[in-house]
Amino acid sequence: MSTQRNEEAPPIQIRNLHKYFGELEVLRGIDFDVQFGEVVCLIGPSGSGKSTLLRCVNKLEDPTSGKILIEGIDITDPETDVDSVRTRIGMVFQQFNLFPHLTVLRNLRIAQRKVLGRSTSESTRIAEEMLARVGLSEKVNEHPAHLSGGQQQRVAIARALCMNPDMMLFDEPTSALDPELIGEVLDVMRELAEEGMTMVVVTHEMAFAQHVADRVIFMDGGVIVEDGPPEQVLLNPQHERTKRFLRAIDSE
Repeated sequence: MSTQRNEEAPPIQIRNLHKYFGELEVLRGIDFDVQFGEVVCLIGPSGSGKSTLLRCVNKLEDPTSGKILIEGIDITDPETDVDSVRTRIGMVFQQFNLFPHLTVLRNLRIAQRKVLGRSTSESTRIAEEMLARVGLSEKVNEHPAHLSGGQQQRVAIARALCMNPDMMLFDEPTSALDPELIGEVLDVMRELAEEGMTMVVVTHEMAFAQHVADRVIFMDGGVIVEDGPPEQVLLNPQHERTKRFLRAIDSE
């Protein structure tokens, strides 16, 4: 099975996606595309399927049925080399998933060496460039335990960028952070968006979604309830369920 990208295909295409966990249907027929350079924010209550959807896009969860195409390649086809396709997708989780026994530099080098086969010198150069990009050059020899949560998450973003991904997936990247540290992570994400990175972001940060997203998708109960530009979905929602969710968020 070829893993040659189709230059004309959207980065992400999702068709009639279903996901069951036992008897529980978590995704109930999801359909949408993400275009090059587009920033899509997924919002909705806990349990609505947002994180499961994101994990299916990276094939960290196997869909029960439906199709997911990454740059025209069907990653739900059992003959597709998913590991090869996955190198084009950067993923940032709620928890930072850094190796505690490795320095920041070695955390950033390890996947470059093992997955991409880069030399020590090349992987070091790229790691240092990406650390500078997220404003953490001075932390290159620190261990994760000596960093704040916001710094650890910025290191995790830098680690993903070291792989030169075509797109980035963020699964509630600020939810584990103290409120005063959230801004530094969102600033890095905002810069990536301004540089034209294709991004899908699961978030509860409505201000970020309003000011950075090209589209906002509101999910509930495993379906897409509303999908449109942020000024419509967040400021003038058409569905009562969306209105209730936003009222609840505003009252927190």
